[in-house]
Amino acid sequence: MKNSISNLWKKEDWLAVWIGFIIITVATVAVLTGTFEFSAAKFTTWHLWEDVAEKKMLFSQFTAAFWFRLLRTFVVLGVLFTAGVKLQGGKIKEYIPAFAALFVLAIVVRLISAEFTLNRYLEWAFWALIVGLLISNTVGVPTWLRPAIRTEFYIKTGLVVMGFSVLFSNIAKFGLYGLGIAWGVTPIVIIFMWWFGTKVLKIDNKPLVITIASATSVCGTSAAIATGAAAGARKNDLGIAISISIIFTILMMVFEPVIIKAVGMNELMGGALIGGTVDSTGAVVLAGNALGPEGEQAAVLVKSIQNILIGFIAFFVALFFATRVEKNSDKRVGAGEIWTRFPKFIIGFFVASIVASFIIQPVAGSADVKAINAVLDQYKNWAFVLAFTSIGLDTNFREIGKQLHGGKVLWLYVVGQLFNIILTFFAVWLLLSGVIFDVPVLEVYK
Repeated sequence: MKNSISNLWKKEDWLAVWIGFIIITVATVAVLTGTFEFSAAKFTTWHLWEDVAEKKMLFSQFTAAFWFRLLRTFVVLGVLFTAGVKLQGGKIKEYIPAFAALFVLAIVVRLISAEFTLNRYLEWAFWALIVGLLISNTVGVPTWLRPAIRTEFYIKTGLVVMGFSVLFSNIAKFGLYGLGIAWGVTPIVIIFMWWFGTKVLKIDNKPLVITIASATSVCGTSAAIATGAAAGARKNDLGIAISISIIFTILMMVFEPVIIKAVGMNELMGGALIGGTVDSTGAVVLAGNALGPEGEQAAVLVKSIQNILIGFIAFFVALFFATRVEKNSDKRVGAGEIWTRFPKFIIGFFVASIVASFIIQPVAGSADVKAINAVLDQYKNWAFVLAFTSIGLDTNFREIGKQLHGGKVLWLYVVGQLFNIILTFFAVWLLLSGVIFDVPVLEVYK
């Protein structure tokens, strides 16, 4: 019981919830009372050489007010994330200078992505990934910068903040559709990949097979870690599963939105397909955002519903391995495994939505909720820029390539992911095309 309570302020998931709620609370008070300013810095679209479509020159936006907002953004996020790292047992002396450098990279990303021509081709999130990848795969990431590379922490916090902008009516409207897409497809994909890996490819390393299957069908790294632990996977197995997942996550989050737009799929269906097939939660946000606000919400809702399965899958994998795969194992499997593996930040996402929908909006009105979300949107974006830059910095293709020895594991992922995409597309078409069922209309704050 003592350990469970201490998890509330020592574990990353819960700390992301508290940090997200702090940002939401301060933004709400600032907007509703009007007594102080809390907005984060935002780069306006600019052009380096001439005035294009009334876009400003680069240096015209660097006013005193802009610099003050930028400083506020750095201080707010720096203090909150540093406190979170400290509570997790990290070293503040190492984290603070590393975070400052990461924030500078985030500024560079926001500046590049606001340029008129570049912004027409790629969203800011893709530029964050590109900047990180360029550094990681050329000069390399210095050791002193690594303490700030906490991708999951930034993503989870950003998602909790984002929850305030997702009307609970959207969750209610989309809930059954999301369950059909996420919960209907995921178990089938895991079972298929287990059969394909152990019977067709005849891979003897069964913990590796189930770890890759879970990473492919649920949410990449988080599912791999949870399932790998439940199945008793070795550290090297986990590294292989995560490496493969990272490579294909990057490819899918870049090209899947492009393909979806090219074939004329609408935002709702495209977002749902992304949410059900792209491994990483952060990558889902990025790819969904490329489709538009409705696509982003559909993607996040499907992925959030899918993430709920992590605890259940880890529990049943542990049970399956203890009773069937390792029949002589004395591993004890309790129902508490479900709660242990459950991603707690999802609770924060849904609670934030409930607060916005049933407390703030009825009391203050839609206009104030939109104003609050205008403030929160930039803090969310900064958290995501930190996360996507971290993904790039933490991805070295040469190192990943060294771990992909043997073709069977790669074939397992490729065939499994193709099966996942086909099955998810069928579920999305069945539920959201309008041919059989009514299509839900999601409301988005603009």
